[in-house]
Amino acid sequence: MSPHAYSVREFAETLLVAVLGGGLATLAGVPAGWLSGAMILVATAAIAGRPMQVPDPLARAAFVIMGMSIGTVVTPETLHGMTIWPLSIALLSVAMLGINAAATSYLYFVHRWDPLSSLFASSPGGLSQVMALAAEAGADLRGIAIVQSIRVVILALGLPAGLALLGLSGSPRGVSVEGFSLAQTLLEYAVMIVTSTLGAIILQRLRFPGGLVFGAMLPSAVLHGSGLLHVGLPWWGVYAMMVALGAITGARFADTSFKVIARFFAAALGSFAVAAGVAALFAAAAAWLLSLRAADVVVAFAPGAVDTMMLLALALALDPVYVGAHHVARIMVVSGCLALFVRYAGLRRVVKADDKPAPTATPVD
Repeated sequence: MSPHAYSVREFAETLLVAVLGGGLATLAGVPAGWLSGAMILVATAAIAGRPMQVPDPLARAAFVIMGMSIGTVVTPETLHGMTIWPLSIALLSVAMLGINAAATSYLYFVHRWDPLSSLFASSPGGLSQVMALAAEAGADLRGIAIVQSIRVVILALGLPAGLALLGLSGSPRGVSVEGFSLAQTLLEYAVMIVTSTLGAIILQRLRFPGGLVFGAMLPSAVLHGSGLLHVGLPWWGVYAMMVALGAITGARFADTSFKVIARFFAAALGSFAVAAGVAALFAAAAAWLLSLRAADVVVAFAPGAVDTMMLLALALALDPVYVGAHHVARIMVVSGCLALFVRYAGLRRVVKADDKPAPTATPVD
C-alpha cells in the first residue's frame, strides 16, 4: 500500500472515530457533544496506538470555514458593544500574567520542575509560539506539550458542561436564507468564501496568532455586520465543524502512550486548577464591573485554545466575536511577555540525557 493510500485510510479512520464519538456524546445529552465526544474518542484511540491524523490542508480548511462562520453572527449591535471591550481586555491581560505566575510557582514548588519548563508549561496561550521558545531555551518539550494539551482538552470538555449546569448556554446557531433567491444566495456565498479565504491567507502569511481563523472571520464579520451579507453555515455545518475540530485536537495525542500521559497528568491537573482559579476571579470581576454576560466572560477568560473557545461560543449561542477578540489579545500578551522574559533573563535549562522530544502535533492554540 502506498504512503498516500495509507494516509487516506488513517484520515478515514480518524473521521469515523470522531463522528462516532460526537454522535454518542450528543445522544447522551453532553453539551457541545459533537466537539467533546469527537475529541475524547479520537484522543483515546490515539493514546491506544491507533494512527489518528487529520492532514494539514484539511485542518487549515476547517479553520478557515470556522472563522468564516463565526463572522456570520456579527450584527450592528455587536459592533456597538465593542466600545467597552478595551477595559475587559485590560483585565484579561492582568489575569493572564497572574495565571502564568501562579501556575509556574505551582509546577516549580510542588512538582519540582525546572523554572523554564514550569514557565512554558504554565503559559496560558499561544502553543506554537510557546513550543518554539521552549525549544530554543532547551526546556522539557514533551512535558510542556502534554501539560498544555491536557489543559486544552479539560477546558473543551468542562466549560460546556459547567455552563449548561448553570443554565448559561444556548443552542447551536444556524443561519436561515429563506426569502432570498437561489442566485442571490449563491452570490453571497461566493463573496463570503473568496473574501474570507483571502483574509486567512494574508494573516497567516503575516504570522498573526490564529491567522487562519481570524483572517477568515474579519471579512465575514465586516460584511455581515454592515448588512451586505446574510448567508451563513446551517446547523449541520456547525456540527461538522465541531467534529472536525474535535478530531484535530484529539489527534494531538498521537504517539503518546498511557504511561507518558500518567507521568504528567498530576502536574497538568494541578496547574490547570490553579490557572482556572485565577481566571475565574478575574472573570467574575470583569462581569461585575462592566455588566457583561457571565457566560461570555467565562469563555473569553478561559486559558484554552483560541479556535476551540470560539467554536464553543458559537455552539453555545454566546458571542464568538467578543470571545475571539479576548483570546487573540491573550495570545499576544502572553507570547510577547514570555519572549521578553526569556530573552532578558538569559535562562536556559540543562538538558538531561534521558529527555525525549515532544510528540508532534497540529497546534490549535
